[in-house]
Amino acid sequence: MNSNQPKVAFIGLGIMGHRMLTNMSAHGGFEIVTAWDPKMEAREEVARLYPNIQLTQSAAEAILDGRVEIVYIASPPASHKEYAMMAAKAGKIVYCEKPLGVDVDESAAMVSAFADMDIVNAVNFPFADAQGVNLMQEELESGAIGEVTGVDVRLHFARWPRGWQEAAPWLAQRQEGGFVREVGSHYIFLVEKLFGRTELINSSVCYPDDDVSCETQFLAQLDCCGIPISMAGGSGGVGPDIVQFNIWGTKKSYKLWDWNQMYSTVGGDWEHQLTHIPDARQDGYMRMLDNFKRQVLGKSHTMASFGDALSVQKIVESILADDA
Repeated sequence: MNSNQPKVAFIGLGIMGHRMLTNMSAHGGFEIVTAWDPKMEAREEVARLYPNIQLTQSAAEAILDGRVEIVYIASPPASHKEYAMMAAKAGKIVYCEKPLGVDVDESAAMVSAFADMDIVNAVNFPFADAQGVNLMQEELESGAIGEVTGVDVRLHFARWPRGWQEAAPWLAQRQEGGFVREVGSHYIFLVEKLFGRTELINSSVCYPDDDVSCETQFLAQLDCCGIPISMAGGSGGVGPDIVQFNIWGTKKSYKLWDWNQMYSTVGGDWEHQLTHIPDARQDGYMRMLDNFKRQVLGKSHTMASFGDALSVQKIVESILADDA
């Protein structure tokens, strides 16, 4: 392993692939050496922006390149197992976008195979090391929050997929997409990171009548070691999007708004926390890659494993199956 700049292959050059290209390049702790996408236009765009990256004609060519030590997978979820197993059999570290997959049995088999082969693996849940999340965890452990009486997750999207996701039409489809998988999974991961494994108590989902489009509304009630977790979300209508996570405590409550804006209250108005961070979003990206670099080098880290992502996937797919 090149400890200064481990060499990376990218599989998938869509929205998330481009975002990771930008942030991994800015981070400087990795060297992207190969990349592939099934769309020629995507490969040509990356060739124009990143001339030092070798664009390959197949996923296998990128993954099996002898220089590659890490394979980053940003293809649609149903393809994750194929590329991850190809990389694992070649002895590469695998860093995968969430969700881990859409078929629970396939993902469980992959997790078992990775354990048998002892392959280093990670899934891209940025809440694994975000300053707002770390603050909540510290306050929970110190008792500053008091007894947790409940947790809420509230999602609403005026348009799904969001405008910047138009290049990925599968996000609008029931088979692999939807906002429960794409956004809700992050907050189920967060619940399990803070409180432990969760159990789905009940859920209800509304789908269009076309048997193709993804969910438009959902409700879910979960239990996490005795803590009630409520989730609700929908799409459509005018107005700002809502992405909100609340922890309600007897001494102090926290609100994580719009992914990275942290607020707290001890009974009065919400007070903005972590205001010393000039750009919380960019700070999160760099912390995420610092965290992954520690894992790659065998140091202490908090990255989500394939096993963690499988636990989240089981909850997500159970929610989406209800009333389908």
